[in-house]
Amino acid sequence: MSDEAALPAGALPLSQRLTVKILFSFISFLLLALAAIGATLLLSWQLEGGAAAINDAGSLRMRTYQLGLQLRQVEQDPARAVQLSANLGRFEQTLQRLEQGDPARPLLVPRRADILAELDEVRAHWSVRMRPLLLSSAEQTLNRTVRGDAFEREIEPFVGKIDTLVRDIEQHNARKTEWLRLCQTLLATLAVLGTVALIYLMFLIVIRPLERLHLGIQRLAGGDFSSRVPVETHDEFGEVAAGFNDMAGRLAEANATLEFQVEAKTAKLTEKNRELSLLYEIAAFLNRPATLEELSQGFLERVSAAFAADGGAVRLSDTPHGMLFLVAQHGLPAGLSEREHCLPLGECVCGEAAASGETRIETFTAGDGRFDCQREGFVVVSSFAISSQARLLGVYHLHFRQPRIFTRQQRQLLETLGQHLAAALDNQRLAATARELAVLEERNLVAQGLHDSIAQGLSFLNLQTQMLEDALRRDDREALAESLGQIQAGVQESYDDVRELLTNFRASLAAEDLFSAVDAILERFRRQTGLRVEVQREGDGAPLSPDQQLQVLFILQESLSNVRKHARASRVVVRIEDERDLLLTVRDDGVGFDAQEVAQRPSGHFGLSIMQERAQRAGAELAIGPAAPYGTQVVVRLAQRDRLSA
Repeated sequence: MSDEAALPAGALPLSQRLTVKILFSFISFLLLALAAIGATLLLSWQLEGGAAAINDAGSLRMRTYQLGLQLRQVEQDPARAVQLSANLGRFEQTLQRLEQGDPARPLLVPRRADILAELDEVRAHWSVRMRPLLLSSAEQTLNRTVRGDAFEREIEPFVGKIDTLVRDIEQHNARKTEWLRLCQTLLATLAVLGTVALIYLMFLIVIRPLERLHLGIQRLAGGDFSSRVPVETHDEFGEVAAGFNDMAGRLAEANATLEFQVEAKTAKLTEKNRELSLLYEIAAFLNRPATLEELSQGFLERVSAAFAADGGAVRLSDTPHGMLFLVAQHGLPAGLSEREHCLPLGECVCGEAAASGETRIETFTAGDGRFDCQREGFVVVSSFAISSQARLLGVYHLHFRQPRIFTRQQRQLLETLGQHLAAALDNQRLAATARELAVLEERNLVAQGLHDSIAQGLSFLNLQTQMLEDALRRDDREALAESLGQIQAGVQESYDDVRELLTNFRASLAAEDLFSAVDAILERFRRQTGLRVEVQREGDGAPLSPDQQLQVLFILQESLSNVRKHARASRVVVRIEDERDLLLTVRDDGVGFDAQEVAQRPSGHFGLSIMQERAQRAGAELAIGPAAPYGTQVVVRLAQRDRLSA
């Protein structure tokens, strides 16, 4: 498989990518530059080695003359033989260095055949003639003049060969120098030409495509949707140019159909706004206080008007009996409403929709006439569930005398409206249930209050009546007078209890805060009993909920009622500490009570059970006990967490 076949869809082959082209151009230029620089470095190294070789070869001439001079000095002074020997060694070292070369210096005799042959001649002449003559002259001091002249006669031919070698090396170095200058010139030319080539290459593959693309964008921005960019390459710029041309074509097409699209979007937005407006209107209406029939009728009228329905109905289900009851109708003939006022589940279109709990849209065919609504002239009947939390409460229907098609969005809207109506109906039922529970609870408290006050008073009067009857039968006037007094006191006490109960039942907190309501209760207590009442207040905490405030006031009234009836007190102190917690204390200086004795009674005279139930209902704690040094103390404590959670 080739590399191009292995590429992902839409990817360019490596050979066509812009980055590869630019990278190849720079690498090629770099390689040429490195080759030219390498050539100049090599030539420089060779020239340096040749110069060292010329220097050493030239030094051979000087050393040859020195050896001749030192040979004469040895003939005159044998002690100079040591210096002659040292110079001879240095001469041979220099000659050997020329033959072998020294890359470290560098020193290198050009590896040309003629130069190497000349170097060999110099070596041979030295080894065969010059060195033996020199050594012989040094050893034979008796015949030094003859031997020294022989060496001197060989100096000039030997030096001539050295000169020839040096001259050829110099000529070779001169040619190398010309090559070095040529390479440097070539390198400079390459730098100029390479820079120009790279600039031109960048212009061809980068700058020119960018300029064409920029001009195309400017023409497109100016409204010329026919603007196109030529696709000249198959690299990234070619893909960008092709993409630009495709985008320009799409823009031209979109511009041609822009008016139609704007109208379509506007219509869609208008439909959305109408749906939102309808949802808001119906949600606001369903949140108003109204009866079940008023909610259903108002809902039906608004939905019918929004969808231009010719008629409609709201039916609620009675699941235990399997029936549907007509709660509201709009635009239905009187006969149809009368006949279908109560429908069994599963009967007719409405009953079938209620039985399945699903949206149903029935379109009648001509000449059928098997349903009452069809015979009344309706062509389309749509049914939508009124359900809350997967519980079906009923269905509502929209009737049309002309064919009607519902979109998926409209069906979702109608189903959502049905859920809103179900939630409103559920809230009504929950509110009614809560009211019934509140009434039942209050009736229970009223019954307990009647039992602890009037019922006990009537029981006492019944007992006194029996005693009065017995006194009449015995004609005991003293007992008769005592019974009449007891009956009169009992009637008065029952009358006071009735008035106090009526006052408690009519307590209203609509326009009073806690302190104002307490002041009103204590002022009424002063007028009824004539007792001295003191009020102590501290703090300014968060307001209580209406139910909590009502229960606290009822506990205060019951406490004062017990003081009036049983304490025989002369002074009452009411203290309210309203900080984070609410603390209400009622303390009197009366006779007090025996807590164990009262606890053993099935129903105490102090209304303890009523007060405890009211405290629990408010989320408060109630404590009743003796006060120091005498009397009774009632303490109600409502913690911060309970007063804020109410």
